[in-house]
Formats: sequence, C-alpha cells, structure tokens
Amino acid sequence: MSVRWLFQPSALYWAWKSTLGRQQGVLRWTHSGGHSYRAVIFDMGGVLIPSPGTVAAEWEVQNHIPSGTILKALIRDGDSGPWMRFMRGEMTTEAFLEEFGRLCSEIAKTSVPVNSFFSLLTSERVTEQFPVMTQAISQIRAGGLQTAVLTNNFYLSNGKSFLPLDRKQFDVVVESCLEGICKPDPRIYQLCLQRLGLQPPEAIFLDDLGRNLKAAASLGIHTIKVGQPEAAVKELEALVGLPLCVGIPNTRPVRKTMEIPEDALEKYLKGSLGTHGTGPMELLQFDHGQSNPTYYIRLADRQLVLRKKPPGTLLPSAHAIEREFKIMKALGNAGVPVPTVLDLCEDSSIIGTPFYLMEYCPGIIYKDPSLPGLEPSQRQAIYAAMNQVLCRIHSVDLQATGLDSFGKQGDYILRQVQTWTKQYRAVETSSIPAMERLIQWLPLHIPKQQRTTVVHGDFRLDNLIFHPEKAEVLAVLDWELSTLGDPFADVAYSCLLHYLPSSFPILRGFRDMDVTQLGIPTMEEYFRMYCLQMGIPPIKNCNFYMAFSFFRVAAILQGVYKRSLTGQASSAIAEQSGKFPEFMAELAWDFAIKEGFRVFKEMPASKPLVRSHHAWAGSRPQIAPAGVRSSSTVAAAAAPSQETKGGLIISPEGLSPRVRKLYDRLLQFMKQNLYPLELELQRHQASADRWSPSPLIEDLKEKAKAEGLWNLFLPLETDPEKKYGAGLTNMEYAHLCEVMGMSLYAPEIFNCSAPDTGNMELLVRYGTEEQKARWLVPLLEGRIRSCFAMTEPQVASSDASNIEASIREEDGSYVINGHKWWITGILDPRCKLCVFMGKTDPQAPRHQQQSIILVPMDTPGINIIRPLSVYGLEDPPGGHGEVRFKDVRVPKENIVLGPGRGFEIAQGRLGPGRIHHCMRLIGYSERALSLMKTRVMSRTAFGKPLVEHGTILADIARSRVDIEQARLLVLKAAHLMDVAGNKAAALEIAMIKMVAPSMAYQVIDRAIQAFGAAGLSSDYPLAPFLAWARALRFADGPDEVHRLTVAKMELRNHSRLQEPAAPRVGDGVPSRGV
Repeated sequence: MSVRWLFQPSALYWAWKSTLGRQQGVLRWTHSGGHSYRAVIFDMGGVLIPSPGTVAAEWEVQNHIPSGTILKALIRDGDSGPWMRFMRGEMTTEAFLEEFGRLCSEIAKTSVPVNSFFSLLTSERVTEQFPVMTQAISQIRAGGLQTAVLTNNFYLSNGKSFLPLDRKQFDVVVESCLEGICKPDPRIYQLCLQRLGLQPPEAIFLDDLGRNLKAAASLGIHTIKVGQPEAAVKELEALVGLPLCVGIPNTRPVRKTMEIPEDALEKYLKGSLGTHGTGPMELLQFDHGQSNPTYYIRLADRQLVLRKKPPGTLLPSAHAIEREFKIMKALGNAGVPVPTVLDLCEDSSIIGTPFYLMEYCPGIIYKDPSLPGLEPSQRQAIYAAMNQVLCRIHSVDLQATGLDSFGKQGDYILRQVQTWTKQYRAVETSSIPAMERLIQWLPLHIPKQQRTTVVHGDFRLDNLIFHPEKAEVLAVLDWELSTLGDPFADVAYSCLLHYLPSSFPILRGFRDMDVTQLGIPTMEEYFRMYCLQMGIPPIKNCNFYMAFSFFRVAAILQGVYKRSLTGQASSAIAEQSGKFPEFMAELAWDFAIKEGFRVFKEMPASKPLVRSHHAWAGSRPQIAPAGVRSSSTVAAAAAPSQETKGGLIISPEGLSPRVRKLYDRLLQFMKQNLYPLELELQRHQASADRWSPSPLIEDLKEKAKAEGLWNLFLPLETDPEKKYGAGLTNMEYAHLCEVMGMSLYAPEIFNCSAPDTGNMELLVRYGTEEQKARWLVPLLEGRIRSCFAMTEPQVASSDASNIEASIREEDGSYVINGHKWWITGILDPRCKLCVFMGKTDPQAPRHQQQSIILVPMDTPGINIIRPLSVYGLEDPPGGHGEVRFKDVRVPKENIVLGPGRGFEIAQGRLGPGRIHHCMRLIGYSERALSLMKTRVMSRTAFGKPLVEHGTILADIARSRVDIEQARLLVLKAAHLMDVAGNKAAALEIAMIKMVAPSMAYQVIDRAIQAFGAAGLSSDYPLAPFLAWARALRFADGPDEVHRLTVAKMELRNHSRLQEPAAPRVGDGVPSRGV
C-alpha cells in the first residue's frame, strides 16, 4: 500500500534522537552517573517478540471483539488478577483460560473465544524474534557483554514454560512462572542481577511497560523504554558504545514469492548506470509496503532503491510504476522534495516486471505518528512541516511542469469513487454492508466546487523523510496513486490516523490519545492550517472527504487481502488483513453520517425545513426481488436545493443486516427468557423483599450482556465512534425499543431504562473524563443505578425555570438544599448517583439560573421521606421517591459543564430520550392488542365467540389503525432527529408525545374491556401498562405543554397552504367562516 519506513539511516537517526533526548529528557526512567555497563537484560513480550497487547489488538479486529477487551482483562485486578496469577505459575492453562474467558466476556458484553487468542499468542507466527534484536544481542555478546532475558511468562498445557527464544543467546534466563514472582516485584530483578554476578549500575534493562522500568530504575538499573525495537536498539547502541545495527534498517532477505533474478539485474545496473567495482551485489527486501515490492540494492559504492510491479495478474491501471517515475522526475525538477529518480526500465524480460530506480535517501521516517519521545512543540513542528510540503505539492504549476496531461481535469472525486468501486468489485470476497451503503451514498454527495492540482493519493507522515536535525521534509515517497484531482482528498487522507487506534496492525493511529496534549493538530485544525497556508477559505465539508478517504483505504485493503490469498501480496501482514476492509468501511460510513448532520444543522433558519412524507423521489436501486415489498427507502438523487437525507425504515425488514440481527436476537431473548418469568418477577415486586433487586433480573442482565443486547440506546450522533454503545441511529433503536416495550421488565434487563439512559447520555455529552470514569463506566456496565432530581412539590415543575432548590457555593464546595419528589429509581439500593438540578444564581437570566450537579447518594443530608405510588403501584425496587436535600455538600468538580448551564443540559439530556417512552408505548400497545386477540378468540359470550361480536371487531380494527398511525409518527420523529437534529424535529417530538400515551391508553383500555375483570388483575400486564401509559402524560411533559408547542409551531409555519381570511371582493360566493 505504501513505501513505509524504507529510507532510515543508521548514525544520523540516532544522532538527532540522542540530541533531542539531552534537550528534553527522553521519557524513560534513567540512572544518573557514568558507568561501564557489563550486561543487557531484555524483557520478552514487546521487546524481543510482539507484546500480548499488540497481538490482542490484531486478533480483536479479526474476530469483531470490542477494541481493548483483552488489554482490560490483562490488567483487571492488578497483581491478584488471573493474568498475573497465571504468570506466577499459580494457575494451570485450563483454569486461566476459563477465568480469563469469563472476564473478557463480561468486559466485551459478548462471548469472547479466548482459546483462539491464546493459540495465536503462543503460535510461531507471532513469536518470531525481531531481527533487529537478534542482531543486537549477537553484537552485544561479541563485544564482551553479558545478556539476560527477564520475562513474565507462563506454563503451557504440556507443562513447559512459554519461552519461544533461543536460550543460547543469553547467559541468564529468569522466568516468572518458574520463580513464582513477577515484574515489577524488585525481588525478580535482584535475582537476575545475582545470577549475572553484577551490581544494578552495571546493567541496562529494556522493557515496554513503564511500571516495570520504574521498579528497575528504583534499584539503580539503567532503563530503556521500548516503543519501536529499532529505536530502542539505537538508544542501546549509544549507551554500550558498540555498533548494534549493521545493514539497512527494516530490511530482510527477499521473500520466496518476491525473488527476482539477481544476475540479470546486476548486469542491467552495470550497463545502464555505469556502475563498476568488485564484490557481489547486495539485495534485500524492505519489510513494509503492501503494493509495489521494494528492494534495497548495494552495488559497489552505490546505494539504490528499486520499485517494481508485483507478479501475477493485476487490475487495470493498478501498480503503475511508470507514472510514479514520471511524476517524481517532474516534481523534482520543480523543487518539490522527492527522492532522485535515476532510471525507468519497462522491459519485463530483465526481472519479470517493469521497475524503476532511485537513490537511497538518508533521513528519518517516523513510523509512530504520535511521535513518542518528542516535546509537544516538536510534534507540532513536524506536522506543520508535513502540511507545508503538501501545500508545495498542490501549488505546482501544471503547465510549466508538463503535468497538465498527467490526469483528467474535473470530476476527480466522482471518477475516484467509480474507479475504487470497480476495483473493489474485482477483488470482492464477501459482502460488506458499509461498503454497499458508501457506494450508493458517495456519488450523491460529491462537492460542487473542486480545484484541480497534483494529488499524491497516499499522503501521510510515514511517507515522508525528515531532516535529522530539524523539522524539514527531505523527500516525499510513494507516488503510485498520484494524479490530478481535488487537493482536499490529500488533506483528508493525511488525517486518517487521527481515527485509528494505536494498536491497529496495518496503520498505527492515535485515536486513543489526547492530541492536544501531544501537540498534534486535530483534524479540523490541520484542515484550517492548510487553508490558511494556501490562502483559500476554510472548508466546511471535511467529513465528506474523510468518508471518501476511508472508502478508498477499504477498497485498497480488499485488494491486498485478495492478493494474499494467491501469494501475490508483498507483505506478510497482508495475509492477516481479511477483516480490515470492513473496519475501514464502517469508519467511512460514520463520517458520512456526520456530514449529514452538518448539512442539516447549517440549513438557514429563515427557510423552514420542507420535508417530504413519502419515499424520496427519483430512481433508486432495486434492493428486493421483483414482487417483494421493501419496507425501507434508500438514498436517492437529492433535489437541487437539498442534500439527500437517507431513508425512513418503517418496518424491521428494512433494517441493515447488523441491526436486523440485533432485532431478531432481542425478540428471541424476550420469548425464551423474559416472558416465561414475568409472573415470578411480578410476585417478587409484591413480596416483602420487593425493595431489593430480583436475582432473576440480575441473571437476565448477564445473559443479555453475553448476547450483545446491552446499552443499545446511545444514539450514533452522541457516540459516533461507538465507544459506549451499539452505534444505532434513533430510528434503528425505535424498532428495538418497541420490542423492549412489550414487557415492563425489559428496559432494565438490557440497560436501556430511564432515568439511567438519560443520565448516561448526559455524562457522554457533557461529563469530564473524571466524571465519566467515576459514574459513566459503572452505569454502562450495569453495576450501579442513578436518578434525576428535578421535579418539586411546591411548584409547577413542567416549567423547569420554576424550580426552587438551591446550589450554593461555599468554602470551595457546593451546598445543596431542596425538596424533590417523583424521583424515579432513588429507592433502589444500587442507586449511587443523583443528577440534581437546582439554582445557582436566581438573579441571572431566566434560563441561566439553573445548574446540574452530580451528587453521590452516600453524601450526608439526603433524606428519603417516602415512596410514592402510581395508582397503587410502587414500582420497586427503584420506586419514585420524595426526598429532602439539606446542606448536602459536594465538591465543586461535580458541577456539570459549569454554573448556569442546567437548562441547556436538561434539554440536551432529553435528546433521543425525548421519545424513548413513545417507542416503548408502541410496544405496550402491540402486546395489549396481541393479548386481546388471543383472549377474544378463546372466550364465548351470549352464544358465540367474542371475536364474532361487532363491537370487539371494531375495537380490534381501531387499535390496529391507532398503533400504525402512532408508530409512523414515532419513526418519522426518530428519523428527523437522525438526519436533521433534535431541534429541527421539535414539532414531530411534541406531536408524538401528545399522541403516543393517549393512543396506548385507549388501546390498552380496549384490551382490558375485552378481558373483563381479569384485565384489572395482576395476572396480566394490562393494568400496569394502563397505569404507566396514563402517568406518561405527565412524566414526559404534560399534554397541555405539547399541544401548546404544536399549535405555536403550526401558526408559525407559513409554508402550508392557507385559506384567505375573507373572500375577495367580487368573488360572488358566500363567505366561508374562519
């Protein structure tokens, strides 16, 4: 895919790094004072072979396991956790895998096949020692120093310890499982030193974990933190004063499938370049680069790099090394920093394919885009230089350089989408839903204004060679994908790594790091920097370009994977890449969704949003066989004045395959696990133990987690990276929420119940990292519950500005006083957090008086006065409480977003949660109607079955119509929230909150009437359904407020057809009353 890490020097690289280290203090634990070192001690995982974390990250991607699951399980419970006990030899392999598997499944909320991970971790494929370390150990021993390996390892099932190394490399081997102690226990370091016969200052220790290094440094051992093995060896080289890196970095013997005829090549080089001299030609292959195989050549005094096409049948126009040669030569003459190209050979008879030659260029290539070891200012300078050189490329005069015919001018993005779609189809191995959506979406959203410049096509940090002493780009590499096109495509492509995790095997990113703290510009800042340097207006639609870039990468990786199946790919890692195209495509689709949000949010308020209530006009692809009704619409050609908004899915059949699987699993779970237990759960709620959680509920929660039916509620807009939830849109969740509404117990079982859902969304949107760590994580994991305290008995709390509770600053804290009631969930013993709304400044403007603060429930001064009942229903164990807060003191850092932001937060908290109750009310109604139909078909009155009575049939018909009408309005509201935002959907939200509770009340009431007295009993869910449907006409805001909202918005909407207020003179028709 790229020429990565090819042109690293040896001495120059370390010279600069050591200089930077002296200037800034390299991030490692060091022992001061000059000493002569006599031994080097190596950790194993992460130093000599890949670390478990690296192996886990690759395995998780391939097996669709949530990122970070294995790592979280490895560190869970510290020294007493299963991983540390396993490495001390206290557990058998079988016992470890059983306990570790349960832990991983709990963290991932789905079944995790840890046996598969363990097999990979101990396989030969990932335990091959890094060549640079093997070479360094050999050189160290040749220089007269001792070597040791000090590793936290474990026993295998065969009783042998896991040490996939040649023991002959080391004078001493210390294994944790044999000794019964692990790093960072100081005793294991002392044991290693004792066996070496050395004092701590005489040894150097290499490890990849900070806590292990800190322990060693505390004893006086000099330490080196290993990020990249090559950089660590360079640092070690400077300390021991021995040459440890001989040869060319990042090269290896040529892979068997990539061998080329050396004799013919040597003869050609001597003839074409005039290279003469004695000694054999040296030929190595660079480790990385997924597309065009690249080789290092040393012949006499010349150091060259050869790039060739891969063998085998290739896609049309792919791997065009002739174009690479042409563009690099032209840009070099124009002053753009590129390697010096020497010769292009299009004669395939020499080595089997065309190739070209360039000079080997010394300098630094940064493999890790987070630039570890540098100061924030240095990182900023590196990225600024990267941005500047991109501006130089895009400023090249096309005519002056003869590049005006290097590619077609105009419609670049559309042609690229068509090209990569075609190439993706040619190498497709299975269907990727996100790719199918992108193939439809991208052509419909092409930017109208596009400049035309030279575009690199694969521009990112590790395709640049930097000066060893300053932030200056010496050469830009890998021009295979270059052409003429839209320069913003390059800018977006260079920001891909912002959205990839640092553990991603193909392209290491920094999504899981704080770029501001690192000094790296954000994606938005990088775009602004580019526009400023180019002297052009800021770009608004960067999300489109990010979606397009990830789409391209997905297509490229699909080609890499397809070639790996035939042995044509030029890197061993290509064979492991089968799951990566789908991962990239899903990232692309996330950006497509963000772009849709941006378009609607920027629509001018002066022009009311005009919405069509039918399927989008225009042609659309056939997505169902002829004669089969499709229940979803798809994005079609947008009207000239509007962006397309995506389709309204009116039944589960139209859901995407991923969401449909969730929907089907949810139905099955309810049928098999929940409905049979409802009577027992109801009996628990009526028992003396009702204020304690039911063990049955807790068991069902664990089952739901294991099946991935957990935290489904967080909308994609709030959680676009799917960090906390399932990544569903509001419309997708509406279909699942309806199913959950069919049982009063279901929402809690799937961790989708109020008020926790609103509180979790509040923390996701507005919480600090500390607040999230303390409250959000345990709420997401279902370990605690929460409540929301706003409603007050003394005032009409439907108007939030009326609340009287106070939040007063005093002595560095906030002191809370107030009287609240109808606080749902506060009686639950698991309720550990109260989200409290009160006034911090009664004199401020009306909507800036309120604040929201997080109150731990064990804070002194919280007094629960009594539980409140709804039509006699107490709703244990959470209940609804009346509570007094008297001089409740909480830290200032518990305030959310800042003083005076409470009204704003409360509105945001009611985002998607605004209609969750409406979604569930549809479920109430469907269950009630289903029970009613079953009842009337089995009962007889007045000489005939109830189902034959006309009044019963009329009630069934009315209920079906009422449900269908309400469902469509719910789905429309959810859809508009997705595509236009909550504010634009305000009318639909108010309408459905008017309609749904009353509709459900009527449908349930008809069912109760058909049941007779049984409908009033606790034997069926109808009575509690009716009670909660009635209560929601208050809990979700009183009907009067919603009616007022709808009427005001209707009167403001002048776009609807209106009758004249009075007839025109001379109409000759009677006056029509208005």
